[in-house]
Amino acid sequence: MATSPPRSPNSGDRPETTDLVVAAPAQPARIWNSLVARLPTLPNSLLLVAASDLLRRLLAVRRRRRRRRRPALPLPIYDDAASSARVSGEMPKAFAILEDIVQHTLSDLHSIQKSLLYWKSKAEGTNSHKMYFMMFERGPRAFLEATCQTLTRLRSNGSPSEYLLGSASDIVSVKLAVLTNMQHRLAAFLAEVYSEVDKCREGLTESSDESLHTLFVILNTVFPKLEVSLTNASEGQTLPFTHDENSSQLIFERLPEVDVESPQWSEALATDAISLIYQNLQKLDSFVSSQLSSHKKPRNMTIYWLPYTCGAIGLSACSLWLLRHSSLMGSSDMDNWIQDAKESVAGFWDEHVERPVISIRDELFETFKRTDKRVMEREEVQLTEESLHRMLITFCEQTSKEKLAQDASLQELLEIVMKRYEKESMHPIQNLFSGELARAMLIQVQKLKLDLQEAMLELDQILKANEINFAILAALPAFGLLLLLLFLVRAWAMHDQGAEGRGRIARHQRWQLLIEVERRLKEFKKCMINEMDEEASCKFGLTLYTLDRLYKAVEVHAKETGEWSSLRDDMFNLAKPNVGVADKLDVLKGLKWNYACLRPSLS
Repeated sequence: MATSPPRSPNSGDRPETTDLVVAAPAQPARIWNSLVARLPTLPNSLLLVAASDLLRRLLAVRRRRRRRRRPALPLPIYDDAASSARVSGEMPKAFAILEDIVQHTLSDLHSIQKSLLYWKSKAEGTNSHKMYFMMFERGPRAFLEATCQTLTRLRSNGSPSEYLLGSASDIVSVKLAVLTNMQHRLAAFLAEVYSEVDKCREGLTESSDESLHTLFVILNTVFPKLEVSLTNASEGQTLPFTHDENSSQLIFERLPEVDVESPQWSEALATDAISLIYQNLQKLDSFVSSQLSSHKKPRNMTIYWLPYTCGAIGLSACSLWLLRHSSLMGSSDMDNWIQDAKESVAGFWDEHVERPVISIRDELFETFKRTDKRVMEREEVQLTEESLHRMLITFCEQTSKEKLAQDASLQELLEIVMKRYEKESMHPIQNLFSGELARAMLIQVQKLKLDLQEAMLELDQILKANEINFAILAALPAFGLLLLLLFLVRAWAMHDQGAEGRGRIARHQRWQLLIEVERRLKEFKKCMINEMDEEASCKFGLTLYTLDRLYKAVEVHAKETGEWSSLRDDMFNLAKPNVGVADKLDVLKGLKWNYACLRPSLS
């Protein structure tokens, strides 16, 4: 018979039966239905019914979106299903239901894991962190209660710190115990599903009706075990499970195990059985949600209520103050402040940015314009120096009657001239017309001219340098703004490198998940050696959960690098219950070094 099982509650549409099963438990829908039922019969009651149906469907869509996750780790019959689908052209119908069950279980395990990580961080925190948690991270009501208890302890000469630390330890230990117990039982259920599916792979890969019959047999095996496990934990005295009218009694519906060849098998029977499966899933979700409602990680609004409250008060005070000085209250203060701010910004821009920049520009242009003039001045200095050198050479050769080298230094030549000048100056009147005194005085004048030209050239350079330095100092605010703009542009340009940094963080997280899988497998092996079957089932379920997280974390990057096909097969082998632990550990070693997407970042 052609029996179309409903799809996952988190993917696609389903028949009306299953849709009602999933949507009915929503609390707002029940409230709305009760209000509609109490209304008297009116001519427009059809409008109310339509509105009720629309609200129920909207809540169902919202619930599906909230629970939608990416495809989970493949089931142990992945290869067989693929080959069967290629032959028959249709995927076995039990697969969608099995994927739903695994998806629900993994989703609940993920919620529990997030809460466990939070409470473990509180348990490992320092005493000051625990006291801060008790006072400021449990909401306003808990803050008032902790304050009252602290004041009571102070009045009775007790130690409030010891009381707060003891209360924090009790709260954290209870929540860790409940969540750990829930995690272990759901992990054991997941491992049981994988094991039963692996045992019955032949029946699940048959025709649609035969696969559904095999699925019903499997679920009648695993659901009662989970029911007994959770009921014993709920009724036990060791763990404080939450009890309410929705979750105190967890009783799963038993599925019909009618043989496909029997005349009792019909499409209606299969549809009703599928509805019972989703009812059982809904009961499991309700039970887990009821437990997590008391023991899960608090919401961010509860954890950060004090900063949020202070921020809201500060924002409200600022808003009231601004409103008081705004034109809405008949005040012109805000307009005056805005006008003053505009004038201040304009003045700052004109004084510290625009004029200094223009000054620097003009000075640089003027410096470039005077380049030719300074070159000419240097040439004049060079000519004066050469003329003086020739005069010294000629004077020294005539007075000493010796041939001097043309590359003689100016200092040596001046020493000879000065000695001759001193000798001639002893009889100035006599040597004024007949001696070398006049020529020596001319040489002295030429030397003074050269010194003056060099001094003026150096002074001009010093003045220009000082002008430029003062202009740069005046333009420092403009340079500051320019540097700020450069930093902003650099931050924008380095956005891609920031993405690369996030890629390194993601690679590190994938490596940590791989290490966690290896640790879980070693714990599973140890439990198997010690013949701890129940604990081993739990460890295998936690291994599957960690593999599912690794599967989702590595999928996108592995597809980009072209490693996804072989990596998927290796991870599929890690999830198979019939593969030995030693072989799985060998596969893990290959995962560590054969795939670039799983190797840790070296930078």
